[in-house]
Amino acid sequence: MMTEIGLSVAQQAIMAQPLTHKIYLDGAAGTGKTTTGVERLRHLLANGVPAASIIVLVPQRTLGSPYLIALRDPALPPGGEVRIATLGSIGRELVDLFWVLAAEEAGFANPTQRPTFLSLETAQYYMARVITPLVAQTGAFETVTIDRNRLYSQILDNLNKAAVVGFPYTEIGERLRTSTINDEAQRRTYADVQQGAALFRDYCLAHNLVDFSLQTELLMRILWHIPPARRYFTARHTHLIVDNLEEESPAMHDLLLDWVAECQSALLIYDTDAGYRRFLGADDISAQRLRTVCDVQEGLTDTWVTSPELTIFSAEIGVSLGRQLLLEPSEIDPRMALVFEDHRYHTQMLDWTAEQISTLVNHDGVQPGEIVVIAPFLSDALRFALMNRLEANSIPARSHRPSRSLREEPAAQCLLTLAYLAHPSWTPRPTTFDVGLALMTAIDGLDLVRAGLLAQIVYRPKETGLAAFEQIKGETQERITFRLGGRYDVLRQWLLTYAEGEAQPLDHFWTRLFGEVLSQAGYGLHDDFGGAEIAANLIDSARKFRQTILVPPTDKLLAQEFVEMVQSGILADQYLRSWQPVEQHDAVLIAPAYTFLMRNTPVDIQFWLNVGGQGWAERVYQPLTHPYVLTRNWQPGRVWTDVDEVETSTEALYRLVTGLTRRCRRQVYLGFSQLGEQGNEQHGVLLDAIQRMLRRYATGAEVSNV
Repeated sequence: MMTEIGLSVAQQAIMAQPLTHKIYLDGAAGTGKTTTGVERLRHLLANGVPAASIIVLVPQRTLGSPYLIALRDPALPPGGEVRIATLGSIGRELVDLFWVLAAEEAGFANPTQRPTFLSLETAQYYMARVITPLVAQTGAFETVTIDRNRLYSQILDNLNKAAVVGFPYTEIGERLRTSTINDEAQRRTYADVQQGAALFRDYCLAHNLVDFSLQTELLMRILWHIPPARRYFTARHTHLIVDNLEEESPAMHDLLLDWVAECQSALLIYDTDAGYRRFLGADDISAQRLRTVCDVQEGLTDTWVTSPELTIFSAEIGVSLGRQLLLEPSEIDPRMALVFEDHRYHTQMLDWTAEQISTLVNHDGVQPGEIVVIAPFLSDALRFALMNRLEANSIPARSHRPSRSLREEPAAQCLLTLAYLAHPSWTPRPTTFDVGLALMTAIDGLDLVRAGLLAQIVYRPKETGLAAFEQIKGETQERITFRLGGRYDVLRQWLLTYAEGEAQPLDHFWTRLFGEVLSQAGYGLHDDFGGAEIAANLIDSARKFRQTILVPPTDKLLAQEFVEMVQSGILADQYLRSWQPVEQHDAVLIAPAYTFLMRNTPVDIQFWLNVGGQGWAERVYQPLTHPYVLTRNWQPGRVWTDVDEVETSTEALYRLVTGLTRRCRRQVYLGFSQLGEQGNEQHGVLLDAIQRMLRRYATGAEVSNV
């Protein structure tokens, strides 16, 4: 039953609870929990609760978007501001305000000087300064093959897990080492991990650098136990709304156990069968402790999103995986929500995907923004192949890969190369191939062949600047065309004029270059909104780097230090604009499965690619860390076995399938191919589970475990 404001009776009852109640609300995705949270926020404000006394806590900033949108409503009472925060933002504010109370106890070398807070990118920058000499001098990590940027990020990940789980960072290596058996090479690697983590922490303490792990330790180990610091938050924010509680870390749960006991009202929202951020320290088991400190426990069961067929499909996959009990016979056929076609080759599956999307958009009236294409991992090749096929069918598409480094994006590579061209003193000089790619990205209509030809003629690595288009022979000018040549000359002259003047901060340089040239008609980023977003992210990154690294540790200019850091492949920060929902029905989204889940936005149609691949059930290869061993739920010293691997992988797959289907309104298109992207036969766990379900229904047998 619906009420006049569009809520169910159960939702309205929760929303209208007395302003002194502390409520624990759980339910599956799509049952309206966040909507209830938003309406509870409105209810608090409408009943005279000061906005400044309300705080909304979310695991990551992007999940606060529904509350931000609601707070823009002009009908809300004026005065004050509701705060939307994360564990990171709380920690940073308290450490910054009460630095003098914690710095000396924490062991900082200069406790009277202000700290420098590190982002993910700048933390990797300093980690590189520590690890590079260690590798060169001792041969550390020689037993693993891993990109250097992944090495840095996994050591940082271990430090972060130690902080949010609540064990000393000095135990990282021992906990990892004792989880392995008969693998001396892996144990030596874990010893190197411990040494690298200790060196980085010592460097931070010596230079007043505060990364996320140290910030969290200062908050949980020192500041939260100092009454003035603790009251600074608990006394100001007496009404709590905590969404996606299961995606929070044990550190946040510990903090909330104290905070909820002291606040006036609370609404804690828990998503069942979730916990997708486990690799970042999320602990859904720890979250359930908070049920005991709430005086009201409520649950929502009716979905607003998923069709009955998809609900049964999800349950049947659970039966196939052994995660769910036998189902009662039902007239609902889950096959009605599935569309699939078997293919031999991977490229045939991609062709089929593009054709089906074209039919949905051009003939069935489905808006592109209501379609998402999902794969367990989204490689460059897969993304390129899909984008090209959709473009050929005039279907707008965009991709989102938050774990991708900035250097891998064409727009970022273009800006990096143009920065070298505008600063002749920087070395080493870009290659002719890099210049060609930059020109192709920068100039609209310039294809790879003509861009390469142009770069070979106008660029000499040992010479300063680019040659003018008029210096090219007439026949070659005609091949490139005078229209494109004119655009090239405008770009060249802009770079030349800049190089003749005084060097500017890199973020200023790129802002001007983007605004004055690259975003103009005739240039590559004029209507490339994805490329423009990457450019904005790169500019933001350069600005934060300049504001954080005041004095580079080498003789190089700060701008060149940043460019080399990006080119080394560091993982990018989380940019809020990349997660924000674009205009409805804008473009087909192409994303890794877990990235889509964390967007928490349902769609009408989902395409699951490479259903036969092992990636749906396998963990990402992380030789320097372990998302299950470094938790409170794992007994230190217990050995991680193949049985544990299979059990956790099966559980993760079940939760993944459940999460995806609960965020789909109409149909799931299954992309099968006998041979995968690398040419190997596909025999994955998800494919086997789907085949078992299809066999049960094809034979007309009663639904049962087989």
